[in-house]
Parts: sequence; structure tokens; C-alpha cells
Amino acid sequence: MPFWACAQLVPQRERLALHTLALAGYTAYLPRLRVYRASHGRRIEASPALFPGYCFITIVAQWHTARWAPGVARIVLDGAAPARVPDAVIAEIRSRERGGLVELPSRFKRGDPLRIVHGPFAGHVGLYAGMNGHERIAVLLALLGSEHRVTLPRGDVEAV
Repeated sequence: MPFWACAQLVPQRERLALHTLALAGYTAYLPRLRVYRASHGRRIEASPALFPGYCFITIVAQWHTARWAPGVARIVLDGAAPARVPDAVIAEIRSRERGGLVELPSRFKRGDPLRIVHGPFAGHVGLYAGMNGHERIAVLLALLGSEHRVTLPRGDVEAV
């Protein structure tokens, strides 16, 4: 019975690992995020890995050839066998994909007022400006007569 497992990849060798895993007959899944960043005054869409340095692979019969595929650092193990990733986890990630890229849900909409509850800006009120990777929220704060964009952990803000 096939199952999903997780492989740690060699840094900067994601494409090589995905290619060699496919040549070896494995189905590899590397979920990517949809994020926007500013570059030279323009808004650019980027697609970094949802889990940097890791991908999911399906194991059908044996897994040793996946371990030694170029670009793969190791297979995440549970004892002596690959750790199983539940099918529901993969299905949940795939259900959040739009156009091949994962969009993280946010309970806020752009422009919503937020109160900062922890850290050096605690007590200040700002406007929601979007999500950044790694569970961080971008907030626009009016400080010293101008607006400043700060990035905070998701747990440091609450809706007003």
C-alpha cells in the first residue's frame, strides 16, 4: 500500500532532487507558497517552498533508492522506516492551492485595524497589510508622523 513520506533535500538542490526522484519512479510533491514582495517599487509574486528544504514523496515498495537520489539529504524516519505523512495532511495542503501555489488563510482582510499586544509596539493600533512566510503578519503603523511597515508574529496581534 503506497504512503506519503518526507525527504530532506540538499540546500539549493530542490530541482535536482525532484528530477532524480521522478526518474527513479517516485511521485514527489513540493508545495510552494504564493507570496508578494516589493522590488524596485514593483510588486512581484514569488513562490518559495512551503517547507523549505523538504518535499513529500510516495513510497510504494521500497524507499532506499529515494534516500540515495542526488539532491536528497535524508528520508525522515520513524525508527528504521520512513515516517508516514497522513494522506489528510497532503489533501489539506492541496486543497489550499490556487493555480498551483498554496495560499495561506488569513482571518484578516487588507486594511483591517489590528492592535499589537506583545513586543515593543504593544498597545499601538495599525492596519493589516498582508501575510509573510513563517506565520508572520505585516502591519502598517503610524509612527513619528509617517507610516512604517513592521512584520510581527501572528500571535502578537489581535483584531480591534
